[in-house]
Amino acid sequence: MRYQYRVEVLRAMELLARAVNNEENIESWLMCGVADGDITEQTTDEELLDYVEDDNTFADVMGCFLRVMSNAKKDGGLYVDGVVSR
Repeated sequence: MRYQYRVEVLRAMELLARAVNNEENIESWLMCGVADGDITEQTTDEELLDYVEDDNTFADVMGCFLRVMSNAKKDGGLYVDGVVSR
């Protein structure tokens, strides 16, 4: 397994999920993706292994991310640094 790569992907998903311009959609990420506060600037890669070590858990998180992004495209898009997606 390439846990380091999976953790990088997890961090990227978290970053993009937090840019969703719909609070209800973000809540679904917090429930089925990465829990609020689990990833901060101080979070180590080792602290995220529970999300990526098991193939099924990682697949579930990725599936959740895809649902959040699909819903974001339909309702609100992304909001980053004062800019809303079109």
